[in-house]
Amino acid sequence: MGPSLDWKIPSEAVGTLFVREWPNDKATWTALLAHGYGEHIGRYGHVAEALRSAGAAVVGPDHQGHGRSDGERATIIDFETVVSDLHDAAIRMTAKYSGLPTVLIGHSMGGMIAARYAQRYGSELAALVLSGPMFGSRAVLEQLLAMDPIPDIPLDPATLSRDPAVGHAYADDPLVWHGPFKAPTLRAMLRMMDTIKAASAPGDLPMLWLHGAMDPLVPMAETRPMMQHLRGRHYEEKIYAGAMHEVFNETNKNETIADVIDFVRRHLLAK
Repeated sequence: MGPSLDWKIPSEAVGTLFVREWPNDKATWTALLAHGYGEHIGRYGHVAEALRSAGAAVVGPDHQGHGRSDGERATIIDFETVVSDLHDAAIRMTAKYSGLPTVLIGHSMGGMIAARYAQRYGSELAALVLSGPMFGSRAVLEQLLAMDPIPDIPLDPATLSRDPAVGHAYADDPLVWHGPFKAPTLRAMLRMMDTIKAASAPGDLPMLWLHGAMDPLVPMAETRPMMQHLRGRHYEEKIYAGAMHEVFNETNKNETIADVIDFVRRHLLAK
């Protein structure tokens, strides 16, 4: 279907954001991707290609302070500005693929961003997919913030997937942040969780929750209360036995991506 396209958009918070598009001149729907903490949109190429093969045009930015985007590394002061950045990318995608329904897919920190996006802009979405959304990590974030200084301990690549190649590639990726957590980012994460909990659910927007049953970074049981708050009438969940945090990079990744495509097709056909 051709190569991906790279473009840039302004961000009021940091300057310029890097955006990657996987174009599709025969698209019947569009997918907007929101990546997780410390990583970048380039790690989702295989997901984007599968979605493109299923009829989507796909777009995703590197968030502020991540990947090729401007900003202090791994530092986000206010996640509302990240949601606004993502919406700006969506506006440009919608202008190019006018009239097509949009599905938002967010992983981990990106799942939190996507949930807030749905609260703010849910009327512009056809469906929402949350993969390991970081709501269950609150206790860990609070523990880190209580330390002074925060220890220089990066995210452990072994917690991402049962496939050791995923951890090795993550550790060797120069665009991934391998340093310590930043206190401003942790505080902003906790504020955003509070904001999402205080706001109403995004109506009847079809929602799919994916989670690894053995996720050590964002425990499934601790994530469920927020999902109960967010769910509407059209809600589904897929919990994968044995899977860790990155279900799109797990040993059963073909299954998880196929589940997303099946969910999208069923709900888009129902409209």
